[in-house]
Amino acid sequence: MGVLKAMYEIAKYIPSAPKPKRHVGLGEKLAWTGLALALYLLMAHTPLYGVPWEATQQQQLLLLQVVFASHSGTLMELGIGPIVTAGLIMQILAGAKLINIDLTDPEGRKIFTGAQKTLALILAAVQASMYVLACRYWDYAGHPVFACTATPVIRVVVAIQLFIATLFVMMLDEMIQKGWGLGSGVSLFILAGVATTIFWDMFSPIKVQEVYVGLIPHMIETLSKGGSITDVIVRPGGRDLLGLIATFGMIILLIYLQSVRVEIPITSPRLQTIKTRIPLQFLYVTNIPILFIGILYSNIIVFATITRTYIGSGVVADLLAKYDASGRLVGGLAYYLAAPNGLLSALSDPAHLVVYSILVIIFAMLFGWLWVEVAGLNPATQAEQLIESGFEVPGFRRNPKVLEQILAKYIYPLTILSSIIIALIAISADILGVYGSGTGLLLSVGILQQYYALIAYERTLEAYPMLKRLIGE
Repeated sequence: MGVLKAMYEIAKYIPSAPKPKRHVGLGEKLAWTGLALALYLLMAHTPLYGVPWEATQQQQLLLLQVVFASHSGTLMELGIGPIVTAGLIMQILAGAKLINIDLTDPEGRKIFTGAQKTLALILAAVQASMYVLACRYWDYAGHPVFACTATPVIRVVVAIQLFIATLFVMMLDEMIQKGWGLGSGVSLFILAGVATTIFWDMFSPIKVQEVYVGLIPHMIETLSKGGSITDVIVRPGGRDLLGLIATFGMIILLIYLQSVRVEIPITSPRLQTIKTRIPLQFLYVTNIPILFIGILYSNIIVFATITRTYIGSGVVADLLAKYDASGRLVGGLAYYLAAPNGLLSALSDPAHLVVYSILVIIFAMLFGWLWVEVAGLNPATQAEQLIESGFEVPGFRRNPKVLEQILAKYIYPLTILSSIIIALIAISADILGVYGSGTGLLLSVGILQQYYALIAYERTLEAYPMLKRLIGE
């Protein structure tokens, strides 16, 4: 608690947005949310000063771009990575009881949030320093730290830009969460990144090896020159019509599955034995397992790159990620965790497809079970919360252990089943070549549903002003 308290004290000196002293209407919230989105997109397309133009054109892992809303060589190089990582670390530490703090207490929650802000800035400083120390954007002859072509002043300037950009993103996220906007900045920026990727997959006018990247320009050129429709339905190395159809199909499937609930009957003696039901979401672990797999894959790539940069090629590096002479990933754990890029890519290497599918399902079940345990979604925690609320299962004594056993019959099967379903959806989406990747689609659909619920809530408050008094707004 002493460390958390110290980090909270540091957070007091971090610039932050003030909380609104009045109720902000839906129109004004949408305006502030739009402004935050515009500023994020502006930074995502602003190159870093001191970085060569060629470095800004480096191809970035799609998964990093989706999960961390990052853009290589721009002010959004780090994206929301430090914020998401800090939040994940703090949640795991609190869920595993490694830090002693009561999140139900307003003061404890305040300290926790402040410490999380400080940790995010620490991670941003570390990542920015490692990027410039590794000579990421410049050439080097020998050791990257001491033989980089960039001067020490330029490297420090680039690191400062990355750090300040992360601080600004944190302020935008905090502004939205405090009530000026809708939802959270993190969700908004992830959604913007996925939407941008989907848009460019459909309409990009850029050609690679004399073939349009975007589906629509490729379709127009192919059909206007008398080409076959099969070249549009399925094509190697690019998004095709099959992927577009699969994208809409996966969206419909996800919306349906996220609306399905498993109901547990309960009663409350405090409310004269009024019977009700606890609705558990069918996709109990949501998209957390796939998100963790994506982070694991990204870290493997990064660690393998660092190992090669500072140590050189070796057994450890090849076990993590093995590359051929052209720099293409051809082996190692990262290769088998890399999603296939469309149907033709999946069919061209069946062994990779089978191993990839098995690994994703196993990791999804592992991470799903782990998240339920550390996030307070396990039967024991849920039973304690229900008992404290005065609820119990009909026909059983008001005993946490008995209630925990009943809940375990629902929660653990739901955890495993939902983890497998989410994994299968992600695998199928990547095999069919959905736009924005399977992980991006899972995240964006969930975020869109949250925004729909938030907008419906705000419109209800505006339509019935008396509700504001009832809920204390």
